[in-house]
Amino acid sequence: MPSLKEIKGRIASVNSTRKITSAMKMVASSKLHHAQVAIQNMLPYETMLEHILKSFLAAEAEAQSVYDQERPVRRVALVIYSSNSSLCGGFNANIIKMMTQAVGKYSEEIGFDNVEIYPIGRKVYEKAQKLGYHVQGEFSSMADKPNVRECIDLAMELGEKFRLGQVDKVELIYHHFKSAGSQVLTRKTFLPIDIQTELERDHERDLTSVVATKESQEYLKKNRRKKLNAKGEEVPPLNDNFIVEPDMDSVLSQLIPKLAHLMLYTALLDSNASEHAARMVAMQTATDNADELLRQLNLQYNKSRQQAITSELLDIVGGSVNN
Repeated sequence: MPSLKEIKGRIASVNSTRKITSAMKMVASSKLHHAQVAIQNMLPYETMLEHILKSFLAAEAEAQSVYDQERPVRRVALVIYSSNSSLCGGFNANIIKMMTQAVGKYSEEIGFDNVEIYPIGRKVYEKAQKLGYHVQGEFSSMADKPNVRECIDLAMELGEKFRLGQVDKVELIYHHFKSAGSQVLTRKTFLPIDIQTELERDHERDLTSVVATKESQEYLKKNRRKKLNAKGEEVPPLNDNFIVEPDMDSVLSQLIPKLAHLMLYTALLDSNASEHAARMVAMQTATDNADELLRQLNLQYNKSRQQAITSELLDIVGGSVNN
């Protein structure tokens, strides 16, 4: 049985760790709130762009663009989103696992040398380098501070490669942020763009809470992102009677690349929010475990102390009897 001094030392050590995990949980919660605000600020633009494209598709307009033309896949680029730091549970491990599975599958089909990696985040960049993948640069700065301009530059680089035939398919691997307690590991095609599929994808997010509770999960089942007026009635849809100038193909040739830029930026915001949510949950779990460990150590300390006192009393009583 450990001595009282050893137990006391362990209690002090666990207390120090608990202070760190509790502070990290609060920091992650604050960063998660800012990430949710960033997603919320992006939603009006996303909603309007989707509305315009859906209106054009409903009018049976054919979206003639080089970016939605499928062709035989001979070379693939993977854009992988991770974090720059650790202590966020299985966030990075799940991303790396899916990356290795995707690379392994494409290596069997088209060859290892024909798979390019675009790592956004230090963790996936270091892992890809270690595994000897064909890394096409380092984009760690985007993981900490999501930036629209950098996303547009990357989307233009990938779009140019796709247009020139240097890559035939581009995929995104990231965590889709649904709520503070739910981040869905997602793998989807970026190029060629399937406009219909992209417009019908899952948009549901809980941006109102930074607490991972059962109630926050129920929010996603009940909420359907309907715009309500002051009386609680659903707002009628926007006017679809667009005046297209100069022609439909010219407008779509501008809107479809903007959809591509939005896809990269949305994935980056989702990944950033998911990282902070995963870290917050991990630190909350660590804090709870520290509380439980402290409870057990304090109980053990009190039992040992009581046993030592009882032993000393027995020695005193035994000595008095002998005298």
